[in-house]
Amino acid sequence: MAHERPASALEPELVQRLLLSCREAKKSAYCPYSHFPVGAAILTRDGRIFSGCNIENICYPLGVCAERTAIQKAISEGHREFRAIAISSDLQDDFISPCGACRQVMREKNSLPAAALDGQEGPVFEDDIAAEIKIIKNEADKGLEETSRQRNQHV
Repeated sequence: MAHERPASALEPELVQRLLLSCREAKKSAYCPYSHFPVGAAILTRDGRIFSGCNIENICYPLGVCAERTAIQKAISEGHREFRAIAISSDLQDDFISPCGACRQVMREKNSLPAAALDGQEGPVFEDDIAAEIKIIKNEADKGLEETSRQRNQHV
């Protein structure tokens, strides 16, 4: 359940670094079709932060979300274990939630123990992103969920 600070208690400095990184990454978003910029930043177990933005294509399935961009950057640099992810958008009245494909990637790469989902009033924290957001639990369930309500509204 969402609350002010995760039980896994990320240090306030790390939270701020994550949020700044994802907000900065959002500025690089390529979203000429949805006009919905998103930035994400992932914190590795060893303390490195990798950021990413959404990159759209006129053929929507070929685009890449910010969360997967950040995760893929970290993995391509040899990182496999993560502590937290922060996600930021321009939503005015709600926080951003990962789409089904991003949730599946997060689940396969370790369920993230903490997430800062950036909202207008500041970040909303989750102890375990899988606990609050439905994620495919095992390999037997191969179907992907619908994308998040927020992103569907902007496509």
